[in-house]
Amino acid sequence: MADINLNSYKINSTQSIRRLLHQRWFVVIIALMLTGLGAAITGTLFKTGIHILDDWRLNLLNIFPTWFVLPILGGIGGLLSGTIISKFAPAAGGSGVTQIITFLRHKPVPMGLKVGIGKLIAGILAIGSGFPLGPEGPAVQMGGSVAWQMAKWLKAPIAFRRVIVAAGSGAGIAAVFSAPIGGFIYALEELLNSSRPVVLLLVVVTTFWADSWAAIFQGQGFNLDIDFPLEINVLPIDFFYLIILGILVGLLAQLYSQYVLVMQDIGNKWFKGKIVRRMAISGLLLGSIFSFLPKEFHHVGELKKLIVLGDGNISLALGTFIVLFFTTGLAAASGAPGGLFFPMLILGGCIGSACGAWVEALTGHFPTTYTVAGMGAFVAACTRTPISAMFLAFAPTKNLLILKPVLVACITSFLVARIFNDHSIYERQIEIEENHKKTLSNLTHD
Repeated sequence: MADINLNSYKINSTQSIRRLLHQRWFVVIIALMLTGLGAAITGTLFKTGIHILDDWRLNLLNIFPTWFVLPILGGIGGLLSGTIISKFAPAAGGSGVTQIITFLRHKPVPMGLKVGIGKLIAGILAIGSGFPLGPEGPAVQMGGSVAWQMAKWLKAPIAFRRVIVAAGSGAGIAAVFSAPIGGFIYALEELLNSSRPVVLLLVVVTTFWADSWAAIFQGQGFNLDIDFPLEINVLPIDFFYLIILGILVGLLAQLYSQYVLVMQDIGNKWFKGKIVRRMAISGLLLGSIFSFLPKEFHHVGELKKLIVLGDGNISLALGTFIVLFFTTGLAAASGAPGGLFFPMLILGGCIGSACGAWVEALTGHFPTTYTVAGMGAFVAACTRTPISAMFLAFAPTKNLLILKPVLVACITSFLVARIFNDHSIYERQIEIEENHKKTLSNLTHD
């Protein structure tokens, strides 16, 4: 009976979308274009704001001691960001991916421009002040919030609102990663779990439109921006190494996911909804930790390039892994408006870089794809989205030769992680938050 109802819903939703496209096709096109444009604008503003605050923070470190600057800025950034979330947009806390997934499951979640703007400002303050999180989670929620607003103005049916919110979320990924294919696949693989032709068309138009606008806003035009120029040389033996890497990364990613979830649960129990205090203390603690670390860790955004181009520096790779493993879990547990994709990519890159160096030491051959494959594999294992992870890891290199070896590692890590739990880190975060809300509700009634 459930399968019959689900199939009936899919048929009705597809028919309602087709009817809307037939009757109001011009308005739909405008809504999709504005959604892509909005995702590009918010994504560009987000990255620019973080960059400005990051530069200002680094300049202060040239004047004052790190033990003074980093804890204070972390605490103030957490305080201001938490205040904005608490007073202006409570739904803007957290990564943003869980909120969109919850909405797409037909559960009540606040959406709209107010949430998007709150996420933009609070996220810039948190990440710019030193929280080691990424821009992609907020970009997903900001893109989805803009899309929801477009659908509301359009007075679109429920089925179309769900599609356009997923498209806007994928557009957010496309804008911050310069990865339209990755955003497109992510919207389908993680958010919609759908492959209907009409849905594919709407999502692909929005994600590629957002990526094009983001390239224009960032002054790139339509030229390929190669962040990591790697010389790809894949030997048959490398596929065996990649499987071993995928197994190792799958195990570590499962451990990381469990750590983040435990920290989030502890934070909920300790602070019981007091987001301002929670983020201020977390920012102060994170700043204190980073103040005792080498200067490379004071600019987390550059760590990915250091790892990828680190020439097999095992100590740097393993040190970065240990530091970010614990600090990003603390940052995520604080409820800060930042994403986990970026930390996952760095953590996976660290493991790939270190393992590549070990393989070279043992065999004299360095697998050139190991670092990027590790990045994709870690994301695949945590999010249970191996295809999206492959394209996100591919995006910085823009080299098609990397796709096959990266996919081998992604599929392997994905299968290993599923042995322990079928659900992604985001699905388990949603479950923790729902239990936390029930607990708070019971305390209020008592």
